[in-house]
Amino acid sequence: MIKQVIVVEGKSDIARVGMAVDADMIATEGFALKKTTIEKIRYAYEKRGIIILTDPDGPGERIRQRLSKLFPKALHAFVPKSEASTEDDVGIEDASPESIRKALQTLRVLYQDDSGLFSAADLFAAGLAGNPDSSLKRARVGAILGIGYGNGKQFVKRLNHYGITREEWDRALQMCREDA
Repeated sequence: MIKQVIVVEGKSDIARVGMAVDADMIATEGFALKKTTIEKIRYAYEKRGIIILTDPDGPGERIRQRLSKLFPKALHAFVPKSEASTEDDVGIEDASPESIRKALQTLRVLYQDDSGLFSAADLFAAGLAGNPDSSLKRARVGAILGIGYGNGKQFVKRLNHYGITREEWDRALQMCREDA
């Protein structure tokens, strides 16, 4: 059983995560968090800690950002969009149990301070910006690092705010090259 409480968006997400791991979960039921839901999450955060696992899309990212402000020491798990998509939907409810387990093995803490370790120049040098396939490469490296997908600017921010080290960066780039 996972010690922390996993915060997801909806009941379908709870069902899918329940197929992957044994854990307690709370559903936000969308961006307009009810006061009672926030209090449930706060109680879990203070007593056991929480893991934020939202959909890899725009609304999921907005929910993650809001929860991050309310609960700054929460852990974050990311399922890559490519592993949580069907022809007409994107969400945790569409991810395989294996993808969910993999995401929960690479938890990150969102640091409020920017490490300043990475810049756009690092993305260009690695081919993660400025090339036709940069978006795909960022998605692969983000999945390896457990920080999810972002455009170039967002990706640099994630690298600097999720505590990624140069060693992790180099290892992820090498794994990405080996997969290609």
